[in-house]
Amino acid sequence: MNANSLIKIALADDHKIFRDGIRLALKDKDYLKVLWEAVDGNDLIEKMGQSTPDILLMDIRMPELDGVNTIPHIKKRFDNVKIIVLTMYEDQEMITKMMELGANAYLTKTSDPEEIYKAILACMKDDFYFNELVNNAVISKLNTKRTVKQFYPKPVQFNEKEVRILRLLADDKTTQEISKDIFLSPRTIETIRQNMKSKVGVKTIAGLIMYGMRNRLID
Repeated sequence: MNANSLIKIALADDHKIFRDGIRLALKDKDYLKVLWEAVDGNDLIEKMGQSTPDILLMDIRMPELDGVNTIPHIKKRFDNVKIIVLTMYEDQEMITKMMELGANAYLTKTSDPEEIYKAILACMKDDFYFNELVNNAVISKLNTKRTVKQFYPKPVQFNEKEVRILRLLADDKTTQEISKDIFLSPRTIETIRQNMKSKVGVKTIAGLIMYGMRNRLID
């Protein structure tokens, strides 16, 4: 990978000591370049307009504008930016909320550098990184009637190919792996995946998988 294809990283956290720690942890990792740091949501949005990263590592609790309010704004203006939430919160309701808002991964600040690096590469390659924390939160929320009424008011019909792709996504298969499995190009897989999200009315793979589990399309 040459200098022009480095993965551009941005850090958003109001604690300098934590930003310094993350920068140091990623310093020797291949293919990464830290573009800038932001100290709050407003600072983050301003810098996004000046230099857009590929990956944004951000905390939830920040002064001025927190992560809950910042993510929708970013996703509306910079849809291609992958957002990895990196926070102290392990609350399942918060995890699912952030994923539904558009986060691509959710990690705690106790995660080791290797997992953070793994999440970065996974988000760049496959859009999402699902760890045990996210999986448990998604399953837990599926068991509440409130979630069912709020997000899935009526079922939709998926064809056989769409169901197969949905199940492969739930098995943590990458776009490339799904492409080889069902003999379609990666671009076609991505198009079908987008169409499925539109049918269901969700914005993320997490929401799509939740729909599949709720409607027993996924074991």
